[in-house]
Amino acid sequence: MTFMPKSKKKTSSQAAAIIAEPKVVKRRASRIKRQKIFSNGTLAAAAMVMAALIALIVANTDAYFVVHKIMVEPIQLDIGFFGGHISIEYFVNDFLMAIFFLLVGIELKYEISVGELRKPRQAALPMLAAVGGVVVPAAIYVAFNFGKPSLSGWAVPMATDIAFALGVMSLLGNRVAPATKVFFSTLAIADDILAIVVIALFYGTTPSVPFLAASAVCVVALFMLNRARVYYARYYLIVGAVLWFCMFNSGIHATLAGVIVALFLPDNSDIRLSALQPWLKKKSAELSTNYDEEMSVLGQHNFTEIASGVEKIMRHVTPPLQRVEHSISTFVNFGILPLFAFVNAQVRFVDVDPMHILTSPIAGGTFFGALLGKPLGIILVTLLLVKIGFARLPKGVNWHQIIGVGIMGGLGFTMSILIGNLAFTDSEEILAAKCAILVCSVVAAILGCIYLLVTSQRTDEKKR
Repeated sequence: MTFMPKSKKKTSSQAAAIIAEPKVVKRRASRIKRQKIFSNGTLAAAAMVMAALIALIVANTDAYFVVHKIMVEPIQLDIGFFGGHISIEYFVNDFLMAIFFLLVGIELKYEISVGELRKPRQAALPMLAAVGGVVVPAAIYVAFNFGKPSLSGWAVPMATDIAFALGVMSLLGNRVAPATKVFFSTLAIADDILAIVVIALFYGTTPSVPFLAASAVCVVALFMLNRARVYYARYYLIVGAVLWFCMFNSGIHATLAGVIVALFLPDNSDIRLSALQPWLKKKSAELSTNYDEEMSVLGQHNFTEIASGVEKIMRHVTPPLQRVEHSISTFVNFGILPLFAFVNAQVRFVDVDPMHILTSPIAGGTFFGALLGKPLGIILVTLLLVKIGFARLPKGVNWHQIIGVGIMGGLGFTMSILIGNLAFTDSEEILAAKCAILVCSVVAAILGCIYLLVTSQRTDEKKR
C-alpha cells in the first residue's frame, strides 16, 4: 500500500523531466518503472505463492533435510551486553514478521487518520462483518475438535491474508468495483486487528514480569517521543527494537511490537504546511537572484546554501509514518513474506498417510472453518446489518461482490500459519493445519475468482 496519490507521482516525474539532465531523466524513469513493479500487489502475491510452491517441492525431496537443518540451527547473536541464540525459523517468524506487522500497523493508522476507519459509521459495516468472519470459522473448528486437545487451534481458520487476497482480487481488474476493494481492505485490516488481539491473549507463554515491565517502559518511551513531537523515525525504530527484545522474552508474541511502534509513529508533518508555499516563493526568488549561469555551481556559495536549506526543509514535509512505509514495503512484500512462505510451507508428504490428514479434526476444522465459515460469517453479518437499517452497502457494491469478498476471506495463508505454529507443538498437528490452510487458500482463490467473473459477466449482460 502506498500513501502517495498518483497525481503527485506524475507531477514529480514531470518536474524531474524539466529540471534534470537527460541522462538523469532516463535513470529516474527506469527507477519509477521498478517502483511500479515492486508496488504491484499481484506480483507480491505471486512471489509469495512461488516461494510456497518451491518450499513444497524442496520439502518432498532429499534437499529437505539440509534446508531443515539450516533453519533450526541456532545462530548466536551478540549486541553490546546482550547475547543469545535464535534459529533462522524463529528469526523469520518472530523478528522479520514484526516488520510485517509494522507495515500492517502503518496501514491501520493510515485508515484511522485519513481512510475508511476515519468515519466510524462508514467503517462499521466491514468491521462488524470481520467479526462474523472470525466467530463463525472458530465455531466450525470447535465443532470438529470439541473435547479434543486440538481445540487449542480454534483461531487458525479465522485469519484472512490481506496481501494474498488483494493480490488475487487485483487479477480480476475492473470486474471488482473500487468500492468493493475498499470494503474488503477495511474488513481485512479489522480481521488483522482481531488476529493480533487473539495472539496476544491466547498464544503467549507464561509471562515474565520483569520483561513485561520493561516492555511497558518502552511503550511509555514511544508515547513520550510522540507527545514531544519527535519526527525522526529512527528513534521510534530504536525503541521498537528494544521493545521487540523485551516482548520476545516476556511471553507475549514479539511480532506485536511492530504494530505498537506503528501506532506511535507521527502521521503528520513537522512543517507548518500553510506557511510552506509563501516560504518557497521567497526562496525561489532568492535562488533566481543568486544564480549565475556563466559560473560553475561550485563557486556559487549563496545559491547552493539556499538550495541546501530548501532541500532540508522539504525532507521534513513527508510524515515519518509515510517515510517508514516507503522504506519497508518492498522489503516486506518481496522479501519477508516470500521468505515466511518458504520457511513455513515446508509440508513433507513422504511417509505420511494421506488418510490420516484427511480424517484429522484439525484439517477438517481448519479447511471447512475457513472455506465455509468465512463467507457465512461475513455475508450473514453484512445482510443482517443492512436489513435492520444499521448500514447500507457502499455505492457501487452489490451482493454478488459481497459474496465474492466472503469467499476470498478464506485465503488465510500468512496469519493462519503463524497462529498454527503457536497453537500446536506436535509435528503431525502442524502438518495437518498447514495442509488445510494451503488447500483452502487455493480453493478459496479459485472459487472467488470464478464467482466474481461469472456474476460480473451476467451483470454486464443485463446492463446491455
